[in-house]
Order: sequence, then structure tokens, then C-alpha cells
Amino acid sequence: MLSQGLVKKVLDAALERGGQFAEIFVEDTYQSELRLIDSRPSNAVIGRLKGAGVRVFYGHEQVYVTTNDLSEAGLLKAARTAAAAKPAPGARVTRVETKAFQPQSFDQIHHFLTKPWEYDSGKKFQHLVTMDKAARARSGMVSQVEPFLLEKCQRILVANSEGVWAEDERNYVRAGCNVSLEDKGSRESQHTRTGQLGTSEWFDTVDFQTLATDAVDRAALLIHADFAPAGEFPVVIDNGFGGVIFHEACGHGLETTSVAKEASVFCGKKDQKIAESCVTAIDDGTIANAWGSLTVDDEGMPTKKTVLIENGVLKSYIVDDMGSRQTSYARTGSGRRQSYKFAPASRMRNTFIAAGSTSLEDMIRDIDYGIYAKEMGGGSVSPGTGDYNFGVTEGWLIKNGKLEKPVKGATLIGRGIETLGRITKVGTELRLQDGMCGSVSGSIPTTVGQPAILVSKILVGGRAAASAGGAK
Repeated sequence: MLSQGLVKKVLDAALERGGQFAEIFVEDTYQSELRLIDSRPSNAVIGRLKGAGVRVFYGHEQVYVTTNDLSEAGLLKAARTAAAAKPAPGARVTRVETKAFQPQSFDQIHHFLTKPWEYDSGKKFQHLVTMDKAARARSGMVSQVEPFLLEKCQRILVANSEGVWAEDERNYVRAGCNVSLEDKGSRESQHTRTGQLGTSEWFDTVDFQTLATDAVDRAALLIHADFAPAGEFPVVIDNGFGGVIFHEACGHGLETTSVAKEASVFCGKKDQKIAESCVTAIDDGTIANAWGSLTVDDEGMPTKKTVLIENGVLKSYIVDDMGSRQTSYARTGSGRRQSYKFAPASRMRNTFIAAGSTSLEDMIRDIDYGIYAKEMGGGSVSPGTGDYNFGVTEGWLIKNGKLEKPVKGATLIGRGIETLGRITKVGTELRLQDGMCGSVSGSIPTTVGQPAILVSKILVGGRAAASAGGAK
């Protein structure tokens, strides 16, 4: 993408005012988004993003400057702008020299074939039409269908003054369908999606009809359902996207973005027991073609598998380069960013609770009165405290060890570290689900996941008062 000679000039310029470390991140990204609304194309957007970011470390502080001018003059201007931020003009400085680059080679476990511009655009629109027709044929209550296809091909270069030179290519494909149903004044919306780190031939493996009808079936199930009761109950959270609670309420608190500032409830708890022994949590960037996987992170470090919690004991944080310098914890290959427009930060990859030994049926059987959260939705969390609230997009009332009826409108409210300590059983069937995560370094592809888990007590926001009950 750039010559080593030019990159060395840029890094030397970034260091000329006393910086201890300099880095350049260069990207060239192709993106495509196709959508239908009202059975007609609503979005057919193809874009190209090219640019670079230059970062300089001054102790535990950093300066980051971006440019979309990849000429020598443009890159040197960005580097010198970063260099001029500190120290004050005229101050005595010690120059750091850029080391000779050592280009890295990686074992490529991800399989990429057909690029977005090589796949027949007519077939892409046919996939959208398939979802649209399948959803509308499923139920007469369907009022709106929005199927979509997303593709991204990102080429990057990361080089720094310590001699790192890493080039990589990431390809992402994703498909989904949003539906709305209306009947007798009641409305319900649901969505389905699936995606992976891969290229466009993956579309040929997707069951687009089922992707659409699953969303309709879930909405139809709930459109006339009763509202969930309110109160504190045992809650079974199913596998897949149920892992969003761990991701949001616990995972962000384990990133050095929070830990280095002592703004996390997990600060100082390394090697301490923070959950029951049935809980093991992992952040793994090495799963072949998984949505949140990487070959190398956005700081040029090969990705790895990181055990965060092992048998209830906190073993590791999620650590980027600056976070490592601030905390002395070893880097985990977790420096990530949305694009060159963002400085990297410690971020999750494929984050999940590992499989346990209890079946979903046994968890439900052990509850006198509670909630089964079959599908989770969005919500909000305070990273510093771990306080969260998340909507349940498909819920069921549990009575006397059985699923009694579907309920809607449930919200799970709690504090991450407390909920983590209340997980008493972990299921056997691990499932991962693709998602997008927003934080200080932008919106990035991440995977959440877990088997079903039983939480002995969570505050549930709903409509009606609840009967007393609990886990057997």
C-alpha cells in the first residue's frame, strides 16, 4: 500500500518532537449495502474509504491525526501535526529512531474467495426479493419488510517505530430481515440476521427464506401476547445473542479502556473469584471465519485466544498497546478501530461464556416462577458501574417448571458483576451470534454468545405484579 521508505519518513517525522512511539495505520476499504423497502430498492450504496492515521505516544498520553491524502506531502503533514502537539516548542527532546521494519507473515485460517464486485449483482437483488416474498407470504399481518445485504472488504497496513510491519485483508458479509406486523391495533417488529468474516460466495449458503420467516413467526407469536410480569425472578437466558448481557455489562468493564482509568468494577480483581465455578468466559479472535475474528489486530499484533474468566476466577483483561503501558498487563491482540478515522482501543472480538453441563430443559424444570428470555434485544449499560437494562424480544413465562405462555415487554435490569455472580447453571449448547459494538474507537464487528444460563435473580421490568417464586 505504501513503500517502507515513505513509511519510515512519516514515522521519523512523527517522532521529531520527542514522542516515544509512533504508528501509522493505512486502509483501503470497499463497502456495499443493499436494502429493499415496500418490495422496492431503498438503498444501493457502494462506497470506498481510503486514508491513514498517525499516532504518537508521549508517556501515557497519545495524539492521533488522520488524513485522506496519502501522498508523501499529506502523510508528512499529518505526522508533523501529531509531533507538534507535545512537548512545547523549544523544549529539549530526545529523538527516538524508527527501527528497521520486520514484515510479518501469518497463518491464514480464514477463507476468502469472491469479492463483492465479483459476485453477480442480479443474484444479490434476487436474495433480497426472496426474503421479501417469503416474509409477506408467511402472514397476512405483515405490514413492512426490510431485507438487507452488507459486504465489506478492508485492506490495512500497520507499521510502527518499533519495527512492526503488518498487512492484512478482512472481508465481511452479512444478511438479515426486519419485519413489522399489525393486527387489530397491535403492532410487533422483529428481525433476524447472520454474518461472518468471509466473502460473497457465502450468500449461496444462506437460507434466505428461513431468515425471513423466522422473523415473521417471532413477531406473530408476540403480537397478541400478554405483557411480562414485573419483579425479581430467576431468569433463563438462552444461547446465542443472550450473550449480549455478558458482552455489555461485563466485557466492556474488562477492557483496559476502562480498567486503566480505574473506571471499572473489575479493577484490582485479577485472580479473584468473581463468579460461580460453572462460569468460564473467553474472548477469542482466532475462530476461523467468525464475524469478530482477526488475523492481526489494528496495532499489528497477531490475534489470540484470551481466557477472561476461568471457573469463576478473573484471569485476564482485554488489553491494547496503550492499555498495556498504563497497567503493565500483557497485550492480548485486542487493539481495534472502525477505520483510520479512529485511534485504536482495547475491544472485544468473539466473546462468549463457554459451554457447561446443564440442559436447557433442566434449567426450566428447576424454576417455580420466572422468565425464559429466548431472544434478547438491545439496551444500555454504564461501563463504569456495569448497570444495565436490556429488552427481551421473545420471552416466556415459566410456571411450575414449564413454559406457560409467551410474554412481551420484558426488560432485564441489573448490575453486571452481580448478575455474573448469580449465574448458577450453564447449558451445554454454545451458539455464537454476530453483532456490532460501538465504543471509543467506533463501531466494529463483534460476536457475542453463550449456552443457555440460569441467573438465580434478576429484576424484570414489565406490566403486572408477579407471584412469589424462585428457583428450586
